Amino acid sequence: MQTVEKTHPKLQELKTSLLEINNIESAASVLYWDQATYMPPSGAAARGRQMATLHQIAHEKFIDPTIGQLLEDLRDYEASLPAESDAASLIRVSRHEYERAVRVPGNFVTKFSTHRSECYGAWAEARSENNFATVQPYLEKTLELSREMANFFPGYEHIADPLIDEVDYGMKASALRELFAQLRQKLVPIVEAITAQPPADDSCLHQTFSEAQQLAFSLKVIEQLGYDFQRGRQDKTLHPFMTNFSINDVRITTRVYENDLSQALFSTIHETGHAFYEQGINPEYEGTPLATGTSMGLHESQSRLWENMVGRSRGFWHYFYPQLQSTFPTQLADVPLETFYRAINKVGRSLIRTDADEVTYNLHVMIRFDLELQLLEGSLEVRDLPDAWNERYRSDLGIVPPSDDIGVLQDVHWYTATIGGMFQCYTLGNLISAQIFDAALSARPQIPQQIEQGNFTTLHDWLKSQIYQHGRKYTAPELIERVTGSSLSIDPFVCYIENKYGELYQYS
Repeated sequence: MQTVEKTHPKLQELKTSLLEINNIESAASVLYWDQATYMPPSGAAARGRQMATLHQIAHEKFIDPTIGQLLEDLRDYEASLPAESDAASLIRVSRHEYERAVRVPGNFVTKFSTHRSECYGAWAEARSENNFATVQPYLEKTLELSREMANFFPGYEHIADPLIDEVDYGMKASALRELFAQLRQKLVPIVEAITAQPPADDSCLHQTFSEAQQLAFSLKVIEQLGYDFQRGRQDKTLHPFMTNFSINDVRITTRVYENDLSQALFSTIHETGHAFYEQGINPEYEGTPLATGTSMGLHESQSRLWENMVGRSRGFWHYFYPQLQSTFPTQLADVPLETFYRAINKVGRSLIRTDADEVTYNLHVMIRFDLELQLLEGSLEVRDLPDAWNERYRSDLGIVPPSDDIGVLQDVHWYTATIGGMFQCYTLGNLISAQIFDAALSARPQIPQQIEQGNFTTLHDWLKSQIYQHGRKYTAPELIERVTGSSLSIDPFVCYIENKYGELYQYS
């Protein structure tokens, strides 16, 4: 930030308070990371209390009237600054967060934080035992709390709108329904044309691959992509995620299946895309509301860009496949690159969202989005969710989950957060990723050739300068317009899918 911004006494006082609040929230994040990686199962109850206490303290400090008064006192100073200055952006974003936070009572924050921890433990047990009934009462409580959260923000068009707005600012359920309907109309014929053909042979991915070797190769890949291990690490978990405790401590997780080579590899690249965003933020934003991604959809665009547009590209494997063959010579020495490339881009009607191919993935998201809207509206009861889930998979993807652990229990989201407000970000991320990648290639035409040579610096640096460094300085719509020159559109993503998979499958 500029010197004049640092010396303004009220701004400095605000930043000092925000840093203290951020420290408390970061400590809570460390506890969550531990819960999802190393904590013994019996520690869940105590961990829930610990995290709830920290969240309540942070919330109460943030909604303290002194913060509100500081923001009020800074209005004239903010007005004197260029709107895009760091100081004006910090004041503006902090005020938005404050005005939202003061609507939520502290006792609700404590109650919901405690419940989230308990629900996560119940979900992990229910999933391992394939028993939705054991987590059903917890999910019913989550639905009740989700509605309560939404009702702290009256005047909404749809009850999901306040929940969506929290992570994808400015988005509404009505706009998302329209956007998703347009995308579905384009994707369904492509899915039908491809799945009418004999499926691609992906047996090369389903041999026995040592866990240790998978992890070692994955770490080698992301180090070359640019992940900074001096400011991050990777661990195993049940459902992969990225978390950050500061700009200099950004951690990723993965899961490993010894009979599926793609799982750990692409989960690792995916979470690395998230980590790139957090590691690339301007260090001057540390400890403030600017020091994170601007929206979940924009954040997801970076994980999907690196996982799919880079990590599943032919050029990427032109460079890395010989190294993968050397790592697993018995399994892959006789498998041609083109066979492997088709295997990792196999399109099929599958059950698991995180394993889904690029063509069908958004259909998985739309199912979840529609179901959570129905739950919030009251047209669907939690007890009927497994049947509703299975019916949507039958009608939309022509396949029915044989058990709940790979059906309604597969995703962690509803069991650790609100019902509503999260799943839309995945499809938004896919759309934004294609639009941003097009802009990157237009600005730096040498990127595809460099990827074939194992050089990712140009792409990484361009994304850092155009997106990552700004944190939350701009809203997602502002940043998309700034980077690509146009507002959000489905067209770049549809064009990307048609070009890549038209070449692979020769459908008409």
